[in-house]
Amino acid sequence: MYNIFRRTIRAFYYFVCRGTRALKETFLTLIYFFIWPLHCEQLPIGVIMSDVDVFHEKQRLELCAIHALNNVLQERVFTKETADDICKRLAPQCVVNPHRSMLGTGNYDVNVIMAALQSRDLAAVWWDKRRTVQSLCVDKVQGFILNVPSRVSLGIVSLPLKRRHWLAVRQVNGQYYNLDSKLKSPVCIGTEADLRTFLSEQLSQDVTEMLLVVRRDVEEYGSWLNSNEPRK
Repeated sequence: MYNIFRRTIRAFYYFVCRGTRALKETFLTLIYFFIWPLHCEQLPIGVIMSDVDVFHEKQRLELCAIHALNNVLQERVFTKETADDICKRLAPQCVVNPHRSMLGTGNYDVNVIMAALQSRDLAAVWWDKRRTVQSLCVDKVQGFILNVPSRVSLGIVSLPLKRRHWLAVRQVNGQYYNLDSKLKSPVCIGTEADLRTFLSEQLSQDVTEMLLVVRRDVEEYGSWLNSNEPRK
């Protein structure tokens, strides 16, 4: 049964791939909305890893932006409802909101993340990849939110596709952790030097982008950069 199910899903996906980008996005949204809950165990909303006290939300539907926000803040601050409210405020006149998936199942864009952080008196600073991570003043950064390509899977079925995914990285108890919601548990990156290596590897991919989560004053004065670095 598993092989039949897997072949059917893949065959249908290849058929969809011949269509428009909107058709592909609709197909993926339907996959997450209708089929994903049938093939994945129900994961807890937030998990505290008792040995190191690391808060880690795990992936549900297309809610990676919400998970990344909560993981970088280390508490459950935002929900699907609050993210949807932000979407409505950003585009109050739109019938189909451009800041989330067509069916409203998540897949929130960077504008939602930035607005959410602003509501917490924080800012999201886009990282210019022309700079090296050595120019980053890590002590001034509360956390990192990366947008990376991630393989799409349907339970145990892997689809031949990658789509955008938000993940969080931050320091907890002196160590940096990869808090990707698709991970079973937080992965310890290590020291500041290890963090710079990790970020360099991630940013070496052309399609990867990074946001620095900082206080408003840090954004205003540009103190997330080392003092000897130009601000523009």
